[in-house]
Amino acid sequence: MTMTELLFIHWNPDLVFFHLGPFAVRWYGLCWLLGFAAAYLLVRRLYREQHIKEELFEPLFLYCFLGILIGARLGHCIFYEPDYFLTSGKGIIEMFLPIRFMAEGGFKFVGYEGLASHGGTLGLIIALWLYVKKTKLSLWRVLDNIAIATGSMACFIRLGNLMNSEIIGKVTEVPWAFIFERVDNFPRHPGQLYEAIAYGILFCLMWWLHKKMPERIGTGWYFGFCLTYIFTFRFFIEYTKEIQEAFEASLPIDMGQILSIPFIIIGLYCMLRKKK
Repeated sequence: MTMTELLFIHWNPDLVFFHLGPFAVRWYGLCWLLGFAAAYLLVRRLYREQHIKEELFEPLFLYCFLGILIGARLGHCIFYEPDYFLTSGKGIIEMFLPIRFMAEGGFKFVGYEGLASHGGTLGLIIALWLYVKKTKLSLWRVLDNIAIATGSMACFIRLGNLMNSEIIGKVTEVPWAFIFERVDNFPRHPGQLYEAIAYGILFCLMWWLHKKMPERIGTGWYFGFCLTYIFTFRFFIEYTKEIQEAFEASLPIDMGQILSIPFIIIGLYCMLRKKK
């Protein structure tokens, strides 16, 4: 065994953090909860700094939660597994309900197995548009405030992916490779950890920038910077990750990269557009 192999990290944590009676609290769900809680507290602070009424903040995270969850779920089903979810009545039901129909009959609760970040981003944008239609707040101000806190939530979600041993990287010999024992015995890039670190850095950078340039909140600049940073990084990190579905092998770039390009363009537009 080489010195490099001795440094490989064998990774196979229990998927469940703890049991609460008959219910299992999984690490993935806990990471989602922590991410939402962090974003909630951060955006609440931003609203208070900008003297936005408390009653306008309260409905925000219901819109965000539903927008992200519905968008992420539909994004995965439509972009990554359309042959399964769009070709039968049972598949369509499974798109919306956290169940899986069994071959021998009946069904079981499995949670939402498959959430796509691109769909979640699109769902969030649509939800925020509905939110500002109701509250009459500036769309750009709301988008910028959410963007400043986004890195914290994105970091927790990728840590949840790491705990689930999903979205794994390609086989590699780098000394920090992970052996995801639930998947196979090959050393692989910990793509989830790369992204978690990148999004943690994004949050620190955005929080520092908003303190230095508070006048840009409400122009769309922070929203544009967030999109450009996340999806540019996502485009290049895909080269270290395994494809998620077999059909991607025939594509010049994988589905994650294809879906990242429009968000990069939108982000650059928001940063560079003329402010009124």
